Amino acid sequence: MRQLNKDVIYGIYSDEEDLLTAVRLAKSKHLDIMDVFTPFPVHGMEKALGLEESRLHYAGFVYGAIGTLTAFLGMTWIMTSDWPIIFGGKPYWPVPSFIPIVFELTVLFASWGMTITFYTISGLWPGVENPQLDLRTTDDKFCLAFDQHHISESEARSFFQESGAEEVNVKSI
Repeated sequence: MRQLNKDVIYGIYSDEEDLLTAVRLAKSKHLDIMDVFTPFPVHGMEKALGLEESRLHYAGFVYGAIGTLTAFLGMTWIMTSDWPIIFGGKPYWPVPSFIPIVFELTVLFASWGMTITFYTISGLWPGVENPQLDLRTTDDKFCLAFDQHHISESEARSFFQESGAEEVNVKSI
């Protein structure tokens, strides 16, 4: 379990458009946003936050290529060296018959590799308890959070009032 020991001030919004407007306003004021919590993906949020595209798909390609090579080289070794049997008049190295197994191992390696990589980077392993600022963000509310070490409470409260937050809370996580 991670202990963050941060004092967080956050505002609660009831509409994703209000939250998106607040994020854009915070970025225009050069405020350091700690995190945004939403009950569902909000279109355009990653652009408003200035997040870069994930590089996870590159890892997926590498894992898929490893799966392809594992299947192809494994079947090549089995069919030509370990167990060279002629099945129904086919040659020792029947490459077209490898295609279904190569495809399946490519998908298997890519999916498992990307899942494990994502969990490792995000810290989402089973048993890890990540703190939640407000339980309503899993249901119907939206949250914009600032680390109190980067912004004063009075400045944050005035920002949240200006941006239309329903409520402002402070929590230590």
